[in-house]
Order: sequence, then structure tokens, then C-alpha cells
Amino acid sequence: MTLPENAAADRTFQVDLRGLVDLLSHHLYSSPRVYLRELMQNAVDALTARYGAEPAAPAGAFGIRLYADGEVVRVEDDGVGLTEADVHTFLATIGRSSKRAERIAEQRADFIGQFGIGLLSCFLVADEIHVLSRSARTSDAPAVEWRGRGDGSYTVRTLPASARPRPGTTVTLTPRADAGEWTRPTEVHALARHFGSLLRHPVTFEDGTGGPGAPVNPEAAPWARTYPTPGARSRALAAYGEEVFGFTPLDTIELDLPAVGLKGIACVLPEAVPAGRRHGHRVHVKGMLLSEQAEEILPDWAFFVRCVVDAESLRPTASRESLYEDDTLAAVRDALAERLRAWIARAAASDPDLLGRFLQTHHLAVKSLAVHDDEILRMLLPWLPFETTDGHTTLDEFARTHRTVLVTGSVEEFRQVAAIASAAGLGVVNGGYTYDRELVHRLPEIRPEVSVADLDPATLTAHLDPVDRETELAAAAYLAQARDALAVFDCDVALRTFQPASAPALLVDSREARHERTRSQLAREQEGGLWGDILGALRQEAPRAQLILNQLNPLVRTAVAIDEPELARTSAEALYGQAALLSRRPLRPAESSLINRSFLDLLAHALRKDS
Repeated sequence: MTLPENAAADRTFQVDLRGLVDLLSHHLYSSPRVYLRELMQNAVDALTARYGAEPAAPAGAFGIRLYADGEVVRVEDDGVGLTEADVHTFLATIGRSSKRAERIAEQRADFIGQFGIGLLSCFLVADEIHVLSRSARTSDAPAVEWRGRGDGSYTVRTLPASARPRPGTTVTLTPRADAGEWTRPTEVHALARHFGSLLRHPVTFEDGTGGPGAPVNPEAAPWARTYPTPGARSRALAAYGEEVFGFTPLDTIELDLPAVGLKGIACVLPEAVPAGRRHGHRVHVKGMLLSEQAEEILPDWAFFVRCVVDAESLRPTASRESLYEDDTLAAVRDALAERLRAWIARAAASDPDLLGRFLQTHHLAVKSLAVHDDEILRMLLPWLPFETTDGHTTLDEFARTHRTVLVTGSVEEFRQVAAIASAAGLGVVNGGYTYDRELVHRLPEIRPEVSVADLDPATLTAHLDPVDRETELAAAAYLAQARDALAVFDCDVALRTFQPASAPALLVDSREARHERTRSQLAREQEGGLWGDILGALRQEAPRAQLILNQLNPLVRTAVAIDEPELARTSAEALYGQAALLSRRPLRPAESSLINRSFLDLLAHALRKDS
């Protein structure tokens, strides 16, 4: 039959197998070592199919045997096996898997693999794959041999049943010379334990020395074992967490989500980590290790734990090295978050010592969680430590003493006012640390009898007692000279009385005042221009810093009586410098210069006086 002119003819894609293997090695799989995981996975899926076909078979009746002697790597299973038709259909067609066949479509969730390209990973370490299989579906099934080569060619032949007396499949690789680091006996054994330590089928390894096969997964997962006491179980889980992650957990949280067949543990980190740093978690799917860096299994705020879990229903990506983001994963993430919240609630209710150690280590993580989680806020806000004028204490203890809580906007402001506010009986919390100001403002939600307000200079100065009129007049000349000396810093000077008397001066330097200094500097630099006029107009309206001298302090009483203009200016500069140092904020170059100059001038004056 001749096709009509311009008729379209169906054609078949031509696949460059070497190019496909290169694509797998550089873009799909993270390392050539995954070849062993893929072979073990295929073996596990074959066993699953065998048990599905023979439901009466006892547990452990079928297994997996690994062999590596430096010359070959072999993986043998007692699974369902392949017929000759299966071999042509599934081993020789890239992207199709026997697990997708309609005859087991309803059992698809029982299998780890979903993409049918796992066998190609063997070409990462070998140029030829030899498969010998015999189907378990009929008692007289012959053995089938398939040889696939890296150039894309393959051969299939049927052998007598005696070539493989028992049903199952054996895959044999002859590694390339450059793949030795992944195919040495010790490495194969280590990889088998790494990927398959939690598999539910018996797996053994032989190294060709003639000894008995070494078990790869001699024990069930620690959460699947029985223990004589709850304490023994807790110790075993903690020991497993230490073995897996390399640290002794502050506590272990058992995870169990029956709806998706997930079990495992979350290990609470014994050391604080920066907020927002996400740790990778170990995720097994049906016992096979999927990923050691699965960040997506927990929400962002849960960075104080690392998890190891084994799940039935999570869906792997094509590389089977991470999880596919779908509704199931989202539901698992939410459910695990609830388990972590429940652990915190139990600790708060029944184990205050554990809660105290947890909060001492991870208070920043918990604060970040409380900002966005009302339940955690109500549960833990009273327990969280804050820096206050009563020292480091919890908000619950602080609120018992102070019904009105004042909170600063920065660490710098808190340090400026802490001593004076404490002496005045004001309850001030340092709100300059991450999350602290926002959380303190939410305290009334938990303690309605407490009010919270931002601290501003007016609030503080209102609690400082004015001096009497006579004292104010006597100090007027000194205060005028002090204001003139400190005008360069946009700083006013006032005289008050406050406790403690040992504090000679208080520098009240609000954020508005600092912004004003910046505008003033720009205005001076732009003097004469339109921009300078605008900034100058703004400067007249903005608040200034304020140096408040303490009349109760003996040094200040002596200073305000100075009648030598230069000495008065120098003493005012020295008092400003000392107050700036006590505030523990970064000094500007001009302030550092002032401190040095005033010290030297006072020293020179003292030496002249003594002489």
C-alpha cells in the first residue's frame, strides 16, 4: 500500500541509551551508589508481588541475598519473577515497569518504585546487566535470561527450569574499573545497610570468602520492637537517634500516623540552631531509605528536631531521593506538626524540668513558633525567658510583680534605661531581640489583667523627680554651658533627681532622636540648597537626645557649681561620654573623640590644680 502524498507516517522515538544514562547520572541521581538501592528496591517489589500472589506464605519465607567479591555484584530475590513476555515488555522498554501492569494495578501502592527506570541506574557502574529470572505464577515456568548492554542492545533466551530451580530473579553486574569505589565488597555491604536497614524482608550479604551470609537488617525498626518497660523503650529510641544523627537527643518524640502508615521518632536537638535553618530528615518508604535530607517532611518552624520516619503512603519523586509534594505530604506535615505541639504541651503540663531545658536551649525557635501559632503562644508565652529590669525571668513571673509592662524597641534603649527604670519601680522588658517585642505585646491575651505599652522617653522622664526652683536657678549657668557644649550631638541637658544616686547621668536617646541626628548631618552637608532647607525644617520639629543629670549624685552637685566656663564644658562632655558608654551602644567617631579629649582635659586641670 502506498501512502498518499504529504500523508503523516507514525514513527518510533530513537533512544540513545548512553545519553540517557549520562542524563540519569548527572541530573536524576545524586551518586552512582544508588544502583544498589534500585536493585534492592526491585527485589523488594518482587517479594511484595510474590506475597500478593501467595497470601498464605509465612512472613520471612522469601528474602533477598546480596553478593560482592570484587569481581561481580549480584542481587538475588525470591520474588514473583518474570516470564519471557514480561522480559520483552518491561526490561526492554525504557520507562515502563512491570509494577504498572494492569494485573497488579490495584496493588500499586504496595510498591516502592513508580517509574520503571531503576534498572538503568546499573549502567552507572557497569556496561552490561545480566538478569536471570523464573516466574512463580506457574510451576513449570522456564528460566529466562536477559542481557542488556550500554550501547542499547539486548538479547533474550529461554533456558531450562534447572538454570534457576526456584522462582525469583538474579541480577548480576560486572563493574567497570572506574566504579570500584561503589562495588567493593565492604562498600556494597555498607550501602546495603545504609539503604536497607529497616526493610521488612530478610536481607543477607556474602563477600565470597565462604563464610555465612551477614544479615543486613537483623532487627526490626526500634519503634516496631517490644520492650519490658516504657523507660527501656525511651532509652532504645534515644540510642537509635544518637546512632543515626550523632548527637544525644534532649528528648525523643515518638511519631505514629496510622492513616498513612508512618512511624518513627523526632530527636530534639541538644544545642540551639539559628532560627530558620532547616535540617534534613531521614525518610524511609516501606523500609527503604529514600532521603537523608528531606526538609519537606516538617514545617519550617520545627528546626529544633531531626526526624527519622518510615512511611507507607508517601510518594517518591522520579529519582526516589526526595518526596513528591502532594496532598498526602501536606497532610503528613500538618499531622507531624501536631505531634510536636502535643509534646510541648505534655512537657509544659507534666515535666517542667524538661520544658525548662528545652526552652533554655531553643527559646528562639519557640518564640518564632509562638508568633504564628496561637496555641503555642497560649501554652508557652508565660514560660519563655526575657531580659527585664528584674533580670532574666519568665513573663509569668514578671507579670506577677508588674501589672503594667513596658517594652523597649531595641536592645540599646533597654540598656540606657534599665538601671533607672528598675530604681523607679518600672517594669521594662527588652524588646530588641528577635520576636520579643511582638510577643510581649501579646501578653494580655494570656494575662488579661496585665497591660503592655511601648516605653518612650516621656514615660521614663515622668518618673524622674524635678529639682526645687532654687536648685534649678543655681544650676542654670552650668546647664546653659552644657547645652552649648553638647549641641553638636543634638543633645539637650536637664537636671533631675532619681535613683540610684550612684548614677550621675542618664542619656535618653530615642530612635526619633537618632533619625534627627542623621537628618541634621545631611542638612549640614546640603547647607544652602533646597534639600538642606527641607531637612532643616524637619529638624526643628523632631525630638532630640537628652542628657539628664542626677542632682542626688555628689559628682553632679559639684559639677553644677563650677564657675570656670572651660571646665564646665569639659565636665559636661565627660558626663555625656560616661552616659554614652553606660548605654553600651556603638559610639560615633565624634563621641569617641569627645571622651578622649574630656578625659585628657580633666587630667590636665587636676595636674595644674595640684601644682
